[in-house]
Amino acid sequence: MKTTTAIKRLSLLSFILLLFISCSDAAEKKSPAKAKESAKKEKKDPAEKAAVQKWNVNATEAQIKFSVKGPFGTVDGSLGDLKSTILFDKDNLAASSIRASTDPKSISTGIKLRNKDLQKEKYFNSDKHTLLSFQSDKIQKSGAGYIAIGNLTIKGVSKKVEIPFSFTEKGNTGIFKGNFSIQRQDYGIGKEGGSIGNTVSIDLEVPVTK
Repeated sequence: MKTTTAIKRLSLLSFILLLFISCSDAAEKKSPAKAKESAKKEKKDPAEKAAVQKWNVNATEAQIKFSVKGPFGTVDGSLGDLKSTILFDKDNLAASSIRASTDPKSISTGIKLRNKDLQKEKYFNSDKHTLLSFQSDKIQKSGAGYIAIGNLTIKGVSKKVEIPFSFTEKGNTGIFKGNFSIQRQDYGIGKEGGSIGNTVSIDLEVPVTK
C-alpha cells in the first residue's frame, strides 16, 4: 500500500514538474517579442526622461523689441512683462521646450497716445485678448544656432512660426537671442494696406540663470 502511495506521489510530482517546464518553454517563445518591445522602450526613455535644465528668466532685463514701417518712417517699440518657462539642453533638444507670454498692454512706442490706440479693437483688442503667447512644438539645431518651431498666438489667432535663436552659456547664466518676422494682417492687427507696413520684425534678448 505504501509503495502504491509513493508511486502516486511521484507521478503527481512528475506531472507538476512537466507542467512547469511546459509553461517556461511557452514563456521563452514569447520573450523575444517582449524583449524587442522592451528594447524600443529603453531607446525612447533616456531622451524623454532625462532631466533638462530649467532656465529662470530675468524679466526685468529681458528685451522684446519690434519695428514696423509707419506713415512717417519706421516705428520702433517694445513689450514687457515677459513670463516664460524655458527648458533647454543643447544635448537634449528633443526634450527641450519654450513657453512664453507677454501682455499687449505693456507695449511702448515712445508716444502715449499711440500706445493707447494700439490697445483698441482694430489693433490688439487687449481688453479681450490679454496675452501674446508662444509655445514651441520642437527645437532643432540650425547651423551655429537653433530654431524653435511652434505656435504664436496674437489676438486669439495662432500661426506656426520659426524663431531662429542663439544661446550663450557662461557658468550659471546664459542669454538667448533671436529674431523673426510676422505679417500683422495674419493676426488681424490693423487694416489691410494703408501707411502701416505689413511686416513686423521682432528682436529678442532674454538673459537667464540656472
